[in-house]
Formats: sequence, C-alpha cells, structure tokens
Amino acid sequence: MKNLNEPREKNENIEKTEAEVVPFQRGPTGSLLPNRQVEDLRTKWYAIQTNFVDQPRKAVEDANNLVASAIKQIEEVFAAQRANLEKKWQGGDEVSTEDLRVSLQRYRDFFDHLLSLKHTGI
Repeated sequence: MKNLNEPREKNENIEKTEAEVVPFQRGPTGSLLPNRQVEDLRTKWYAIQTNFVDQPRKAVEDANNLVASAIKQIEEVFAAQRANLEKKWQGGDEVSTEDLRVSLQRYRDFFDHLLSLKHTGI
C-alpha cells in the first residue's frame, strides 16, 4: 500500500469512478475563479480606478467592497470543493477502504493547495 505522505508521481494513474471528486485545480489563467468572474471583477476594478480622480473616497470605498466580493466568491469556490470532497466519503457503511484512501488523497491535494497560497505582504 502506498504511503499517503509520499509525493505523488506526475504520471500516477488513479482509476476514476463516477462519484470521484477531481482535485482542486486553478482555471486556465491560474486564477481561483472562472475566467468570466475574473473579467467581471477586473472591469469593476478599472471603473473604480477611473473614478478615483473625481471621487477618491468613494473609489476607496468601492475598492473595499470589490475586494470583499472577490473574497466571498473565492470562499464559495473553496466551500463547494470541500462539500464535493465530503460527499465522496460520507456514503454510509457502503464506502470502501479504497474510496476512503482516494478521499484522503483528495483532501491532501486540497489542503496542500490551501497551504500553498501566497501572502503578498500588503
């Protein structure tokens, strides 16, 4: 049996079942959010920057609200991913040891992803 603490090999093949949860992955742009949401947030950000000259206080307030909205959206992405992981192993007594092993690997991937997020030092 493979040690769950060992790093996974790049070509490790795990047979996927219908109910299997895919590990958390960033979108094609590397963002935590879908491209459409990123574009929407960026559009709002550019509008805020443009308004700074005429209304600096309002621009900063709007920036605060936009950041809060982005954080909420990212929280929702992580909560949905966690809920998907939870569904896999909470199948009652019918969950096999192999299903639990795969679930633990998925949790490890998700946990590693959470810990790899960088603080920008703002």
